[in-house]
Amino acid sequence: MARMRKDPNEMSFLDHLEELRWHLIRSTFAVVIIAVGAFLMRGFIFDTVIFGPSHMSFPTYRLFCDIATWMGFDSAFCADSLPFTIQSRTMSGQFSAHIWTSIWAGFIIGFPYVLYELWKFISPGLYEKERRHSQGFILVASLLFFLGVLFGYYVVAPLSINFLGTYQVSDIVQNQFDLSSYISTVRAAVIACGLMFELPIIIYFLTKVGLVTPEFLRKYRKMALVLVLIVSAVITPPDVASQIIVAVPVLILYQVSIHISAFVIKKEAKAKKHAEPS
Repeated sequence: MARMRKDPNEMSFLDHLEELRWHLIRSTFAVVIIAVGAFLMRGFIFDTVIFGPSHMSFPTYRLFCDIATWMGFDSAFCADSLPFTIQSRTMSGQFSAHIWTSIWAGFIIGFPYVLYELWKFISPGLYEKERRHSQGFILVASLLFFLGVLFGYYVVAPLSINFLGTYQVSDIVQNQFDLSSYISTVRAAVIACGLMFELPIIIYFLTKVGLVTPEFLRKYRKMALVLVLIVSAVITPPDVASQIIVAVPVLILYQVSIHISAFVIKKEAKAKKHAEPS
């Protein structure tokens, strides 16, 4: 028998927890199903996707090499191979990496459905006008997330791997990275950028609840610029071009967030003005 959805206005705290539990169960079930598919596609997931940035034939390296060659500069991106090896030092290392990589793949691919379940839980507590104005939330949030994932995979991850894989404190020290360390570098770049690209959505809702204003964002814009440049310097090779490549999209997102916050404030002020009696 189908479960009847209760009126949000009549639900107790325990009812809300029960409703949340079912949304979490369905989200987890979807992630697990996708993870099983990713587990069965081991060759593609690891050889093509995960280990792609460890080869100098990766598109990002070729692009940067072509740019450097066109400008007449020598570049480390034109090397034949990266001077490091990847190895597993524990008995269960490869199997554990296979399991967890499949789960993270399930989360990334299933992100739109996870958002859908989250939205189904939140939306009954919103006014009809708020739900109407939030149409397209799942589409926009998913698009931004996948753009961030692509940016992390094709820009941040290869730049980080290239820099850390070629960095040496001495010629007698060889870079032999553990499998889990390498995968965590790729995963962190992809997930972090995916979530970072949700900044406009986050600012939209923070502005709606009154926690953020355009003036606040403009006031701390210089501080945000410095923070972004510091982060870019940490995760990219030590050259200005790479830092700019990483920093520019984030700064653009920050500027877009300011306009979104201003739009929300202006729209709410206009609605409040129309609601006031003449």
